[in-house]
Amino acid sequence: MQTSNTVPAKKSKLTLWILVAMLLGIGVGYWVHEKYGADTVKVFAENIKLLTTIFLRMVQMIIAPIVFSTLVVGIAKLGDMKTVGRVGGKAMLWFISASLLSLSLGLLLVNIFKPGVGVDIKHTDMAAVNDLLEKSKGFSLAKFVEHVVPRSVIEAMATNEILQLVVFSIFFGIALTAIGKKGEPIIHALDSLAHVVLKMVAYVMYLAPLGVFGAMAAAIAKNGLGILVTFGKYIGEFYLGLLLLWILLLMVGYLFLKGRLPVLLKRIATPMGIAFSTASSEAVYPKLVEEMERFGCNNKIVSFVLPLGYSFNLDGSMMYMTFASMFIAQAFGITHITDSTSQQIIMLLVFLITSKGIAGVPRASLVVVLATGAMFGLPPEGVGLILAIDVFCDMGRTMTNVLGNALATAAVSKWEGELEGS
Repeated sequence: MQTSNTVPAKKSKLTLWILVAMLLGIGVGYWVHEKYGADTVKVFAENIKLLTTIFLRMVQMIIAPIVFSTLVVGIAKLGDMKTVGRVGGKAMLWFISASLLSLSLGLLLVNIFKPGVGVDIKHTDMAAVNDLLEKSKGFSLAKFVEHVVPRSVIEAMATNEILQLVVFSIFFGIALTAIGKKGEPIIHALDSLAHVVLKMVAYVMYLAPLGVFGAMAAAIAKNGLGILVTFGKYIGEFYLGLLLLWILLLMVGYLFLKGRLPVLLKRIATPMGIAFSTASSEAVYPKLVEEMERFGCNNKIVSFVLPLGYSFNLDGSMMYMTFASMFIAQAFGITHITDSTSQQIIMLLVFLITSKGIAGVPRASLVVVLATGAMFGLPPEGVGLILAIDVFCDMGRTMTNVLGNALATAAVSKWEGELEGS
């Protein structure tokens, strides 16, 4: 499924339209927020966000077939368990290292900036926390195992459980390889299916500007720009942390990719733009697969590493977990955490594990903070402090997740000697 390395003009036009849609969404959302009352704003936000819902659902309908078909074909082309283990080992080494870097940087910065000190906790929104409390119930090792191991591949496909799909696809791909020539017709069929689904991606992406417009207009209409001023310190310091994380990730990426790094960034500009404006990693998965192959990554590496990254390599989300949890501890004066480096390190390591258990859950980072924070005495009211601005932080961390997975896939491809043009 390799394609040309040249950047098509229509891709640049799509990026431009997404940027225009984002700015229009901000303008329309602000106008509605300022001109109309709360009831009208609520109705507007719910209706305009239908544009985003349509786009996201169109993308979600093709995630299961693209993950299954590309991953099975990729494993079949890898050839044997030894190669699968080697590639998987390199990918996991990158994922764990990047996760520790993200968590540690977030912990360092939040201790330096102390954004929670002096915050007025009367801004707590407990009504909105109830939904997250429901999602975090039963957060345990048993739930983690249930999330990883599928009881039905049909159920996993229906709910877009990427990690469960990965587990089934790995077993299916290995078995398909083991039966030799008898499996070749299935491999060819799934390879053709992958081409068809990627063609569908191109059609769905035409709706991306509408989805972006709806998401931005709804967020600004509901919250207004004033909330950015109220929580400006918290948001600004978090984005500064993301910027520093970007610099570190790109420095490591440069060690692998050298002069091809700018080409990669140009390739993933559209996926990152969509990720930022919709705050949805799912929205860009099919497009990211396509762009990574156009960049020159071998499709067998892309189809194996990228789905794993969606569950194990969420760099932006990892940073946010330490940032948010320490913000809550500072705001509520929980000294046994704020004054204890050892407690903070233990919490960091717990986040490293628990964050892997609920990939794909809406507001997953806050759910993890709520569930894991309870182990360390963080009050659920603390999450209510940051719920209103979470959508703005989610945009940045989702875009960072996309960057991290793109770099991981490209690095493993180069590591394996499977990167064209390098």
